[in-house]
Amino acid sequence: MGYSAAALSFMLRELEKPVIFVGSQRSSDRPSSDAAMNLICSTRMAVEDFGEVAVVMHGETSDTYCLAHRGTKVRKMHTSRRDAFRSINDVPIAKIWYDGRVEYLREDYRKRGESEVWVDDKLEEKVALIKVCPGMNGEIIDFLVDKGYKGIVIEGTGLGHTPNKIIPTIERAVEEGIAVCMTSQCLYGRVNLNVYSTGRKLLKAGVIPCEDMLPETAYVKLIWVLGKTQNLEEVRKMMLTNYAGEITPYTRFDTYLR
Repeated sequence: MGYSAAALSFMLRELEKPVIFVGSQRSSDRPSSDAAMNLICSTRMAVEDFGEVAVVMHGETSDTYCLAHRGTKVRKMHTSRRDAFRSINDVPIAKIWYDGRVEYLREDYRKRGESEVWVDDKLEEKVALIKVCPGMNGEIIDFLVDKGYKGIVIEGTGLGHTPNKIIPTIERAVEEGIAVCMTSQCLYGRVNLNVYSTGRKLLKAGVIPCEDMLPETAYVKLIWVLGKTQNLEEVRKMMLTNYAGEITPYTRFDTYLR
């Protein structure tokens, strides 16, 4: 659902109506099902003065309230808990109580309007999302280059790092016109390639640091961006432009493991 919410956040242009994703962690035939409350809360959010893509799911394990999460900042963080969906590096948009009350938790959301939405479905399918791990070598990068991929999103360690030995293959990818973007496996915090020498080498190789974007969001965004241009300078500019709340201007201390 996180991938889909992020995709529609970029693809639905001039959006000024609510688009709400909802689901349940437990099926409706179970006594502990969250289906009914999630549906009630999502319906309530859908008639609010709100005009973005959001995911509405339980905000805590009990049936107290649901949370509306921005489509580009939400991630499923547990396999089975009813409050599995969380806003990462950001504050949820609103709290929706079972009795229908909506408590907005922030002011910088798009309001409902009368613009005519259109679907920007020019996408580049040959984009990969890969995770850095111990023992990794450059073969996977070379494989993607040889198979004609146009973009690669890397989940690096910490501030956005890879083993030094794969940097030459990343440099080769960039030289062949492939956009290479860096996110972090940490999820919380933001990428900074200026702190350590490895990061500075990645910058020199042409890697695009994706600020505090979730890896899934950066992946979907790169698919969308490459549908517009494959000029690497333009790709860099677009990846670092905040279109749908995917990049926060600074890291808030109160968003960690909320």
